[in-house]
Amino acid sequence: MSNHLHRERAERPKGSPKAAPESAAPKASLYEEITARIIADLETGTFPWAQPWGAGPGNAALGLPRNAATGKFYSGINVLILWGRLFDQGFASQSWLTFRQALSLGGNVRKGEHGVTVCYADKFIPKRDRRGGAGDESSGKGDRNDEVEAVPFLRRYTVFNVAQCDNLPDHCVAAAPASPEREIIPKAEALAAATLADIRTGGTRAFYRPSVDAVHIPPQPAFFDQINYYRTLFHELGHWIGHSSRLGRDLTGSFGSKAYANEELVAEITAAFVCAALSIQPTVRHADYLGNWLSVLRADNRAIFRAASRASKAADFLLAFRKSEPAMLPDGEAAR
Repeated sequence: MSNHLHRERAERPKGSPKAAPESAAPKASLYEEITARIIADLETGTFPWAQPWGAGPGNAALGLPRNAATGKFYSGINVLILWGRLFDQGFASQSWLTFRQALSLGGNVRKGEHGVTVCYADKFIPKRDRRGGAGDESSGKGDRNDEVEAVPFLRRYTVFNVAQCDNLPDHCVAAAPASPEREIIPKAEALAAATLADIRTGGTRAFYRPSVDAVHIPPQPAFFDQINYYRTLFHELGHWIGHSSRLGRDLTGSFGSKAYANEELVAEITAAFVCAALSIQPTVRHADYLGNWLSVLRADNRAIFRAASRASKAADFLLAFRKSEPAMLPDGEAAR
């Protein structure tokens, strides 16, 4: 994905050092820009949430990208962006920071290095709509601010991998050790059990039934590659998280509908995020939905942003059942 990414070069301006233009105003086409890159990847058969871990020159440890200065994990669309950049450049570390953060830690981004853009999603109320006062008393209406819709916007931040920096403290550049393989399945079992979800083992199909709030999954020996049992389980638990008693997503879409395709995309990315956090290599569990996903992304340039954001919320919900670890912050906030 990152072959097409907007990049910034690390240059020291004349006079006192300044950060790269990480706080520059966002381009109006930012949604289109990132969505077009994801579509291009999907059209070539590359799924941004299922990268070939361990196959690249950097052989980065499996996991979620995090900010080296704050220790916070990136989330949403930024995970896909940073994973793409990681594999494109063969970096060995999943740690990133801004130009300014590198300076604040006593290090620096090497001159000529190219950064990658991540996004911070937020909302604001236009100034003209903030002056609602008490509203029109004669009409009986209350404060107009209650009726004003906040306008969503994206802000760009440029971040660099720690491999592009010099003189950083040791704790910033030390790669987290990959979990031994023997721990992978116990971790997954413990997390699934901790959710207290109604997981019914048996049959030949995996699915989530909202009407009874139950996950159905075949027994593990039925999977040719048994690790796929856990990948599939977390996909279905991704749907389970969307139940009205939890995150309350729309689970009413019928097979082949836009709502169905959107929900499957959220569950697919959720499973990838959870698997990465457990050191289980994410794979594409539902490549047969590719055509539907492409249709959704081509029709709506914000669909992948919403799907990735919802997937981060679902992954956080699931991973919160483990021992306390740094949470995934709203898109881009880890870089601030």
